[in-house]
Amino acid sequence: MMHTHWSRRHVLRMLSLLGATWLRPTRSWAQDVMIQPALDVIQSLTDVQRRQAIYPFDTDKRRDWHYIPRRRPGVTLGEMNPTQQERVWTLLRAGLSTQGVEKARGVITTEAILGELSGSSGFRDPANYAVVFFGDPASGKPWSWRFEGHHLSLTFTIVPGQGVAATPAFFGANPATVPSPHAQAGFKALGTEEENGFRLLNSLSEAQQTTAMIASQSLGNILSGPEREASLKQREGLAFGAMTAAQRQQAMALIETYVRNVRPDVAQTELDKLTAAGVDTLHFAWAGSQTPGRPHYYRVHGQTLLIEYDNTQNGANHVHSVWHNPMNSFGQDLLQAHYQEAHPPAR
Repeated sequence: MMHTHWSRRHVLRMLSLLGATWLRPTRSWAQDVMIQPALDVIQSLTDVQRRQAIYPFDTDKRRDWHYIPRRRPGVTLGEMNPTQQERVWTLLRAGLSTQGVEKARGVITTEAILGELSGSSGFRDPANYAVVFFGDPASGKPWSWRFEGHHLSLTFTIVPGQGVAATPAFFGANPATVPSPHAQAGFKALGTEEENGFRLLNSLSEAQQTTAMIASQSLGNILSGPEREASLKQREGLAFGAMTAAQRQQAMALIETYVRNVRPDVAQTELDKLTAAGVDTLHFAWAGSQTPGRPHYYRVHGQTLLIEYDNTQNGANHVHSVWHNPMNSFGQDLLQAHYQEAHPPAR
């Protein structure tokens, strides 16, 4: 697959065009807000780095996400100077909420701790997180960017005139709780995900818990991982419609633990879609132990939302979690609307 080669002249021309665009009155959508930070990252890259970091929008690599430690498309933090790194974090702040940025930093911190605990700091490298772009942010056409490394995969698909898709979004942590005698003992990058899951489970009656329980053993991992985003079709467990008002409120707090990792306007759009699809049709499912510190798994599943959380590996001290919008994975719903608008069927 050929890379898109962008010269410094092309980048400067895009910046000039963008400046003219900002002079026009436009809606302050996330799709606009992310353009400038993306171009700032691109402008800071060397020619060699741009060839690593920029791909056509229609490449298969756009959907090739993963959360394992591997070499991936893009330029890593370790290959950047401090100015470039800060521009990447500015881009992340444009896509994520304050809590989302904090969790991303927490995952990377945990990776460094894992390197120390495992004695393999060269492999568990907190600098091995890469940013990659698909398409041209200044073209007025759909484009995407991803920031990814071990236990972290964040994908944003920007479709002009339609909006922003923010899934799949993966956060993980090993160790889930940093053990003693490490200097950061007790640190949890994803503690709220665990706490809110158990809080909802414990709010249920015995009969409700029986309905919610889909397996006596933890499932061992998330099921809707890379290339399996749409694999879960059947909703299982306890329907939100069978919960009390207080329990549904707690269930929504659990959902917001994930959805509000992204910038507020994008998160609110996703929550509005959830409401429109029908909150009562969402299902909460649990597998494994009902005691913290032992292997457990939970899921929240509906038409426009799938959340999975698993803490099974390494003695139930290794978390994987993912949030999908099954209707709009990698922006498929927004892209369909965009192409229909651009090329309406002949009458």
